[in-house]
Amino acid sequence: MPLPSRVEISMAGDAPWLFLSPHLDDAVLSCGALIEAQAQGRQIIVATLFTESTPPPHTRAAGSFMRQCTVLDAGELFQARQAEDRAVLQDMGVQSIHLGEVDALFRRRRKPPILGSSAWERLLPELTHRYPTYRFDIALGRIAKGDQQLIRQLRGDVAGLMAQTKAELLFCPAGVGKHVDHLITREVGKGHPENVVMYSDFPYDLAAGPDETHMSKLGFVPWTWDTGLDAKPGRIRQYSTQADALFPSGVIPRKPETYFVPGLTNGSA
Repeated sequence: MPLPSRVEISMAGDAPWLFLSPHLDDAVLSCGALIEAQAQGRQIIVATLFTESTPPPHTRAAGSFMRQCTVLDAGELFQARQAEDRAVLQDMGVQSIHLGEVDALFRRRRKPPILGSSAWERLLPELTHRYPTYRFDIALGRIAKGDQQLIRQLRGDVAGLMAQTKAELLFCPAGVGKHVDHLITREVGKGHPENVVMYSDFPYDLAAGPDETHMSKLGFVPWTWDTGLDAKPGRIRQYSTQADALFPSGVIPRKPETYFVPGLTNGSA
């Protein structure tokens, strides 16, 4: 008989759990069924890292994203997204925290790449953004050097949340799909090896799998949750600025949630 996972051991008690969500929907997309079930008997906190935009001019990639969301003003879009997240999590009996970092689509370089860049930025905003494109930057699976300080800062922020909430488990994305904000959130979560559990990033995991080499090095193995999945599409649709863009066919697949937990040795998690 296999030994119980870190999650299964924690389920025997009622200690708080803290979920790190890269964006204003990721925790519910990837973990909504487990979150809603566990919120009935323990405190669940969802801390979302990247919850803000920046003023224009925006890159073509950012403009495409706003058009998909049918809200063409970035400030209005992120206010709507924050309100959606608070409402969904409140309905689920979950505490929401927004950490206020800038989404990768809108994140600028700390220093302009060239002198007098304001005119250049208006003509070609990509010059002053840390991740100028989606396909070749954000989704490339490579964290920019300029974001290393951000990782260190966020690790401190999350350490404070862990102490404040007394969370027993810390959930973070596994980075399926290689979105840079998901990889940053994974790096932040890995700063707490005694507590961390990783979750498979939905809906990226409909088309891609986890980094097997990375998981093997960590010694993590999969664990599945398939209870309460019927209610999950309704929760996802409450993120009305996002649902149609994420699922243009109108169908939200019913997929069991996958988590990655440390393999057990000598009977301990």
